[in-house]
Amino acid sequence: MFLVTGATGNVGAELVRALAESGERVRAVSRSGRSEGLPAGVEAVAGDLNRPETVRAALDGVRGLFLMPGYGGQRQILADARTAGVRRVVLLSGLSAGTGDRDNAVAGYLLDAEDAVRDSGLAWTFVHPTSFMTNALRLADQIRDGDTVRVPFPDARTTDIDPYDIAQVALRALLSDEFAGRVLEVTGPEALLPADRVRIRGAALGRELRAVGLEHEETRAEMGAAGVPKPYVDAFFGFFVDGTLDESVVLPTVELVTGRAPRTFARWARDHMDAFR
Repeated sequence: MFLVTGATGNVGAELVRALAESGERVRAVSRSGRSEGLPAGVEAVAGDLNRPETVRAALDGVRGLFLMPGYGGQRQILADARTAGVRRVVLLSGLSAGTGDRDNAVAGYLLDAEDAVRDSGLAWTFVHPTSFMTNALRLADQIRDGDTVRVPFPDARTTDIDPYDIAQVALRALLSDEFAGRVLEVTGPEALLPADRVRIRGAALGRELRAVGLEHEETRAEMGAAGVPKPYVDAFFGFFVDGTLDESVVLPTVELVTGRAPRTFARWARDHMDAFR
């Protein structure tokens, strides 16, 4: 039995599907505990990672745990997992954890999560993805409304990755001892600018979309208006403006772990055309 937290999220949903397709028994934890959309035979469980007592019973009979970072109940959940006989944990962390910068709000909470997993005594693997291709969905309203798309950090070239590929790496780490004690840094297959991704989405839709870069103060204002706390706004400016994180390097990890190249943004755009119509 495998327990997947964040089971309705971008990566969690893909991992639940991958485990089920591999013939594994899966318990899917989400706040709602809803079963709609889950593969047949997957057990849906309601649980809140900030309240470890809501997750404790779901650990019974579990041998592998996929854990989301950044929740207050993490250390207790890990202790309960060890007591329940869980043998390994795969943590979804992020590429920024590799900077070791605890003063950066994003890297800091990821590093705290990794500390908790290391301290748990469980066999562990950390998955460090770059930015998700699904972040492009934030621009869906603009694309539905017209052909001009305003993009933040226009000069930041990133190797965005499909959550499908992150899940495929996590699947191998859950099923094998080969990746115990390792950090797996995973990227997409190409480094693109925001304007490149807008153009590719337009091609998938049969439209000529034009990207317009936001000034940095406009980006700060929009992120603040969307409710992003200032320390996190500062963190992203550190990554993409100050250059504290280089997301432009293509790494071979996905292919080395799974045996096939990661999916391209063009494929992701074709698969998600309906979201932009």
